[in-house]
Amino acid sequence: MLRVPPDEILGAGRARRGAGAPVETVDPADGTVLATLHAASPEQVDEAAHAADRAARDPAWRDLLPHRRARLLHRIAALIEENADALSALQTADTGKTLAETHALALSAAGTFRYTAAALETAEDAVTPARGPYLTMSVHEPVGVVGAVNPWNSPIASDAQKAAPALAGGNAVLLKPAEWTPLVSLALGRLVHRALDEAGLPTALFSVLPGPGSVVGDALVRHPLVRRIGFTGGTRTGRAIARVAADKLVPAGLELGGKSPTIVREDADTEQALAGVLFGIFSSTGQSCVAGSRLFVHRSRYDAFVGELVERARALRVGPGTDPATQVAPLVHHRHRETVDGWVRLARAEGGRVLCGGRAPDGERYAAGAYYLPTVVDGLPHTARVCREEIFGPVLVALPYDDEDELVRQANGTDHGLACGIWTRDAGAAWRLARRIEAGTVWINTYKQFSVSTPFGGMKDSGLGTEKGRDLIRAYQRQKSLYWGTDPAPLPWADRRPTDHGGNP
Repeated sequence: MLRVPPDEILGAGRARRGAGAPVETVDPADGTVLATLHAASPEQVDEAAHAADRAARDPAWRDLLPHRRARLLHRIAALIEENADALSALQTADTGKTLAETHALALSAAGTFRYTAAALETAEDAVTPARGPYLTMSVHEPVGVVGAVNPWNSPIASDAQKAAPALAGGNAVLLKPAEWTPLVSLALGRLVHRALDEAGLPTALFSVLPGPGSVVGDALVRHPLVRRIGFTGGTRTGRAIARVAADKLVPAGLELGGKSPTIVREDADTEQALAGVLFGIFSSTGQSCVAGSRLFVHRSRYDAFVGELVERARALRVGPGTDPATQVAPLVHHRHRETVDGWVRLARAEGGRVLCGGRAPDGERYAAGAYYLPTVVDGLPHTARVCREEIFGPVLVALPYDDEDELVRQANGTDHGLACGIWTRDAGAAWRLARRIEAGTVWINTYKQFSVSTPFGGMKDSGLGTEKGRDLIRAYQRQKSLYWGTDPAPLPWADRRPTDHGGNP
């Protein structure tokens, strides 16, 4: 049975009903209302921020040794794993994703907490080389209260990628999940509260404050006690948050949109490339910031490769996320499907050819859901809007190329720079292209593979800063330098003995 969290937010250390407007969360597979939650109000955000600040300063947390904070993270990881099936079912109902994907996301979240615990236990401050009669040290301290604002496409994994290093760094966290998909974040929050309770630590260290970004998100990022902001989402919102952070003089990590190229060279392995391109754009129903949404194929192979790709795209199994056979699940919301379809209509208006898909599927099974068929478009110049702007749906734009310089110019010809895929047997060419493409992550002969141990970030309008990696905790801390004098003599500048200043003492 699906365990839907009650109509409660988690703020200021306790669960209570939100004082904001009611928000319906809908199962995109059939349009049924899963729950009606009342959003947090700006006043509740303020209360949660002050409680978080007090909790971060509480000696029980402030003075907790790193290996004991690591123990808390391990406990959260274990609780996520123990509840992975329930978390997976909840996220599938809320987002439409397949159970296979949401189960993997839950385990990924557990892995993030566990990896962060290991990084915390082995993190070191430094005794730096002295340049005088003193001992110099560099230490790291928490920033205090961290605001984390996350999107609807992979909530629990995104939540862990911010919450784990923020808690590891000794901070308190205010988490704002997406308005459309708050349920799994609230469930995660209850697990974190359980772990904090067991450890005798203040539960105000972790709040989950659902609601509209324009209300709850705005109150959170503008709050004077929030001293670091982490955001994953669209570029326009990211720019607005960056302006707020600049006014407050606080750091912000921004993981934003993408329009990632996938490149099939003339020497690519056909089966490997076909499988990778299909997976790169149509898994997660294209609702991924790194989706390989622009396909560049060498002209000598273009017709044959794209023709086979279209046939395989037509054969992908579309259905609800609860069906184990499903490959392409519904989009997250009916309104989002309208947005995706609007992009396809624009592609047609710009002269593009829709080779497959381009509409919702037929049949009673799909009538009430937010389904959209895997879509391949070609016949457009790389300057067309659908070739440059993020669609965030199962829509692939195919383009031929003739030489590497042309390819690089077109692949880099967007404001985004998040990811790239390269399919080739030539290691030298792969290296050369990987270094020339403006992207934070490049996959070679694979796609959408992730490791928490490897930093992730974007270039250009795709973001600022990185998540993951060995130093993930340091992004949620501030650095302090300490100087210990070793010379017993007073500083000579302050010597009060009389001296000759042009006269005699």
